[in-house]
Amino acid sequence: MVAMTVLATAAAPPASCRDLPWAVARERAHAASVPLPARQVPLARAAGLTLADVLRTPQPMPGFDTAAMDGYAVGPGAGPWRVRGVVRAGDAWTGGPLDAGEAVEISTGAPVPAGARVVMPLERTDRSGTLVRGPALADGEHIRRAGEDAPAGAPLAPAGTRIGPALLGLAAASGHDTLPVRPRPRVRVLVTGDELTHTGRPAPGRVRDALGPLLPPLVQAMGGEITDVQHIPDRPAGALAAAVRGTSYCGADVTVVTGSTSVGATDQLRMLLADADARWVADAVACRPGHPQLLAQLPDGHCVVGLPGNPYAALVAAHTLLAPLLAGFTARPLPTLPRIPLTGDIRSAPGRTRLIPVTWDGTTAHPAGGHRPAFLHGAALADALAAVAPEWRQGDPAPLILLTA
Repeated sequence: MVAMTVLATAAAPPASCRDLPWAVARERAHAASVPLPARQVPLARAAGLTLADVLRTPQPMPGFDTAAMDGYAVGPGAGPWRVRGVVRAGDAWTGGPLDAGEAVEISTGAPVPAGARVVMPLERTDRSGTLVRGPALADGEHIRRAGEDAPAGAPLAPAGTRIGPALLGLAAASGHDTLPVRPRPRVRVLVTGDELTHTGRPAPGRVRDALGPLLPPLVQAMGGEITDVQHIPDRPAGALAAAVRGTSYCGADVTVVTGSTSVGATDQLRMLLADADARWVADAVACRPGHPQLLAQLPDGHCVVGLPGNPYAALVAAHTLLAPLLAGFTARPLPTLPRIPLTGDIRSAPGRTRLIPVTWDGTTAHPAGGHRPAFLHGAALADALAAVAPEWRQGDPAPLILLTA
């Protein structure tokens, strides 16, 4: 289990952790976790993980002078040039340097013979027998020189970079078979609520569970890995405490509890955290929806994130506390959110940040609607969540959490 930074020592939430400003809550959640130990994995298993060390190229890129066009590599002089041979991609040229008036037919990606002044594109040449003619070109044109993209040992990507398809291709092109990575932090989910049903249409007085299906792919998109999803009843009163303290936490680094985060008769999470002498990171966040979210650390270092039971409020809270926490486990920086002008029928909330689903046309963001705490319609159709600060005014930029997954 990972050791974590201790942000508070009292069992009850200290005042400094209560009702945190939204931006501060993100920062504290990110700072709360210590990166997981690094490991080496093959390229085929590295997608979606995070670099644990700087990626460097062990050799120059490209590793030799390379033709950037199909055509003729020509030696010094104004031509015509006598064609001495052919060199194709994957072949080695063994004919020695090119002298004045000499050329070789060459393919894109093939090694350029020493002495070549330029590679003349095929469509700009005129060949007759063994002689080829073409226009005057600047020295080095259409030749990619060895090390031109990156010299040997050059840094290609810093530690903390999320590994995507392009980085995998770059690593392979530079000669790597494995990469040092931070593993995905493991997350288990405890969905609470006696009113929930998990299949079919809910009967009167019951509601269909939305968070059980929502959270696993959301955690995956945030860089985590789900170990288990359990449904915990509100009664008996000790059921949640027993589940939170379950054997080895099912191998997870983080437990996410949905519901049970407020102060109602069936809300048990704050009480069990106090009884467990938990160290608090965030006890409620000054935002709408999602105010009663929380983040605490049990004495053995295990993190507990509490999300409200209302689905849209839970989504907001997951982006506020869970996403930064998971980024910290993988040593990724706290994402800098793009700020986009926001316009439409929007009301700021005194003293609180409002999170609303928006569509984005490339220049301006607009409300998508359908964002009551229990309603996911707007979020399902939105491009992003806009964080509308209390002081926001019509047309001002607002930070966007992009909903790309």
